[in-house]
Amino acid sequence: MKQDAKARGGRPWSFDRDAAIDTAMLLFWRHGYEGVSIGDLTKAIGIAPPSLYAAFGSKADLYRRAVERYEETRGRLDLAAIRSAPSLPEAVRVLLTGAVAAVTERRDERGCMISSGLVACHPDHADLARDAAARREALRGRIVQALSPHAQGERLEKLARHLAALMQGLSIQARDGVAPSELSDIVEEVVAGIAARLPGG
Repeated sequence: MKQDAKARGGRPWSFDRDAAIDTAMLLFWRHGYEGVSIGDLTKAIGIAPPSLYAAFGSKADLYRRAVERYEETRGRLDLAAIRSAPSLPEAVRVLLTGAVAAVTERRDERGCMISSGLVACHPDHADLARDAAARREALRGRIVQALSPHAQGERLEKLARHLAALMQGLSIQARDGVAPSELSDIVEEVVAGIAARLPGG
């Protein structure tokens, strides 16, 4: 395996830490935080538990790194495409179509790791749940930013909250195995509803 960063004391790691984070991301995305054990992680990554703890500190710390990797590689909004859409309904279509693609792209990792992650958990993991909630709120903020050329003020804030909730619902529906075409039908209903409420709609 590739030797990546160095361990404490200057010795190189005997495994690729980036690949390990990617592997952990897929496991946590597929099974949730509480559904993945240290044994599952070490087996999938191909290292012993002491190496995992030395590299990442704890399972919770590795989970945080995995969530960050998800946001960097899977959880981004196409802000430019949304902002440059010709109308509010079209901007919402771009946003939600991208969301459907993201939550159905992989066969074994359905849904959004952040939208449906740690909604309920053991009290020992409350800090991770708070972090997940903060990330969901940050997503709502990015929706506001993306739609700001098309709506303003209280209307924009309410619409962003509505769409964030809808995206969470799409994530759960995807985890339940609902087909992308059915999720796309939901998107079109939402877009039609927004268009109908516009002046002249």
